[in-house]
Amino acid sequence: MPTAVALIPAREGSKRVPGKNIRRLGLHPVLAYTIAPAIESGIFESVIVSTDSEETARIARHYGAEVPFLRPGALAGDTSPDIEWVDYTLGELKRMGRTWDCFSLLRPTSPFRTAATIRRAWARFTSQTGVDSLRAVEKCAQHPGKMWVLDGDRMTPLLSESLVSPELRRSGGGPWHSTPYQALPPVYVQNASLEIAWTRVVFEGQTIAGDAIVPFLTEGYEGFDINDRHDWMVAQRLIADGETVLPEVATAPYGAVV
Repeated sequence: MPTAVALIPAREGSKRVPGKNIRRLGLHPVLAYTIAPAIESGIFESVIVSTDSEETARIARHYGAEVPFLRPGALAGDTSPDIEWVDYTLGELKRMGRTWDCFSLLRPTSPFRTAATIRRAWARFTSQTGVDSLRAVEKCAQHPGKMWVLDGDRMTPLLSESLVSPELRRSGGGPWHSTPYQALPPVYVQNASLEIAWTRVVFEGQTIAGDAIVPFLTEGYEGFDINDRHDWMVAQRLIADGETVLPEVATAPYGAVV
């Protein structure tokens, strides 16, 4: 079985939800709900948090993750691409004599992802041959066939009419933007909950995904992602209404008086 490391990105800066990676959701900082399932899954030899913050590093270590070094600030900006910090992190670990066959990106902003989610994704990834990576996806709530590009006081469909399937044409279907959602071909959008890839795609291809990508369909709220304040409020409401639950965290809450 291939060896694997979990990489959890938790940079300090966040304009839409300040401090979201260490903001408390339920009893624990949201970061804890990614560290705990990663450890519980039993998939990873190491669970490593990449952060530019000493406070985040302390919280991560409290919940059992490693923070062997801080991420340079130049790789922790709003527009810093993932490949930069992943390449840096795996490269630094390699210089320390630590290597793995695979890595998984588990973002703290998906707090409802469980150990079972991770195991299911790992089983799918390792059952494939000739692939570079796996990425979590879910069915689009808003179909891109009904999206438009504006040009002054005119607009054109985002997707070319050449993409309309022959079956839809034969059935008398019109352009996608005038076709009922149910009759359109299913389209999937990536969510931020989970990625798995061979480390070679980073070192050899300077990418975190490669070309041959396996879809992993998340279920329920596994792929729910906290991007802004509205998402945060929705997450709190889902928990309060019993629509979903946070993963269990065995460690005492950070900062609790023992």
